[in-house]
Amino acid sequence: MALASPVDYAGPVSPGQKHRSCLGVPSRSRLQCVGYDKKSRASHLVVRAVSVDHPQLDFSNPDWKKQFQEDFDRRFSLPHLRDVIDVEPRPTTFSLKSRTPLEIVDGALQESWNGYVNDDDRALLKVIKFASPTSAGADCIDPDCTWVEQWVHRAGPRKQIYFEPQYVKAGIVSCGGLCPGLNDVIRQIVLTLEKYGVKNIVGIQHGFRGFFEDHLSEVPLSRHVVQNINLAGGSFLGVSRGGANIPDIVDSIQARRLDMLFVLGGNGTHAGANAIHEECRKRKLQVSIVCVPKTIDNDILLMDKTFGFDTAVEAAQRAINSAYIEAHSAFHGIGLVKLMGRSSGFITMHASLSSGQVDICLIPEVPFTLDGPHGVLRHLEHLIETKGFAVICVAEGAGQELLQKSNATDASGNIVLSDIGVHLQQKIKSHFKEIGVHSDIKYIDPTYMVRAVRANASDAILCTVLGQNAVHGAFAGFSGITTGVCNTHNVYLPIPEVIKSTRFVDPNSRMWHRCLTSTGQPDFH
Repeated sequence: MALASPVDYAGPVSPGQKHRSCLGVPSRSRLQCVGYDKKSRASHLVVRAVSVDHPQLDFSNPDWKKQFQEDFDRRFSLPHLRDVIDVEPRPTTFSLKSRTPLEIVDGALQESWNGYVNDDDRALLKVIKFASPTSAGADCIDPDCTWVEQWVHRAGPRKQIYFEPQYVKAGIVSCGGLCPGLNDVIRQIVLTLEKYGVKNIVGIQHGFRGFFEDHLSEVPLSRHVVQNINLAGGSFLGVSRGGANIPDIVDSIQARRLDMLFVLGGNGTHAGANAIHEECRKRKLQVSIVCVPKTIDNDILLMDKTFGFDTAVEAAQRAINSAYIEAHSAFHGIGLVKLMGRSSGFITMHASLSSGQVDICLIPEVPFTLDGPHGVLRHLEHLIETKGFAVICVAEGAGQELLQKSNATDASGNIVLSDIGVHLQQKIKSHFKEIGVHSDIKYIDPTYMVRAVRANASDAILCTVLGQNAVHGAFAGFSGITTGVCNTHNVYLPIPEVIKSTRFVDPNSRMWHRCLTSTGQPDFH
């Protein structure tokens, strides 16, 4: 990677900033922290302008901005069926002015309606103009934080479609783990397909496994079948991890004569769906592969949030409230809650913020120590001395460097994490026993309760929007895309751009600073 400028920024940094990228925490910011002074508590930040996404970008070139925008437009151009096969559009059958799909009369639509999205409509990916790379949460491209417009495709129904609805066979598959809102998305996809006039809709059982396990048959779907499935948690079609043998899956897609496949899942599932899309393109199949981002961890790049996240935070709050009541009621009570979040601490951070009852919030992105004058245990002593109880909220992926590493992996290929919750519980018990202070620890792990519940109102609305836009994207002829919300606007994004890495909590963001303000915790390092 080339240095963008010979001029460095050096200045003091807050505890939250200090460990950002310097300790190996990945960051999407293009101006990276490349070092700091470890010798003093008053750390000194050094920022150099480095083009992370575009190592070939030379900011001394007066045309760098034009080059950046051209490259951005190329990367965020949506793959289309026209790229590989000769397919002609036809007027859409989708309209909200008619109870039934529109019909073509003399080569034109029956009626006009202004509810369609133009192919040239765009939404801004970034909306904040940072004045300096040292601003909280700054995401700058060059050392001067030059404003560069980054436009992405707006989601929604188009006037022209690339499938004949009456001949379409559409499939839906949900992969990975459970997540609140899966049934809401499945339901909306089915209802929107029927609005276009699609009659042949099937569900693939238990993730990608359903494509090659002979005993897992297709599930016929219709409005009658899915009408009330949103009233329950889980997945109507079932879920499973792994099992993504791409050629076999595409063979199955061909054998089933699927024209559209809607894939519900997280980063790994998106990667699998993109591989399926590429294999379909290689075989020149008229098949549209569209993803709907599903993860309660909220760790998919570029999106405001993924469905299930709000519900998970709400459910986590109930666990935190129980821990608070237990801790507050006991003599020297300590409530410890472990929440989901392998690599990203969004649930833990938001649940801590919303509850207002958490004294210590620990997430994977911010390293911490347990022992020593600045460790978590010493702060716990302070809390017991001053207020008589404490509540700790920790993400499952936090503090893994403190534990014995495991080489085991799950079906998705993820490393099996060591249990930070149990480790903390044992360390707290032994610490207070050593110093001769009574403590009463209550440990709560609500993991499966959090993800198995029915979607709340906020997530149900998001699921409705995502499910509908997925269908609109498929009929518009796009493939290898995902739909999401960026800066409150609904957009389509190419799958490769959202799976480049996991989305992380930025320790220099205003949201993390708000969390620290709420908990009152110091820097545990």
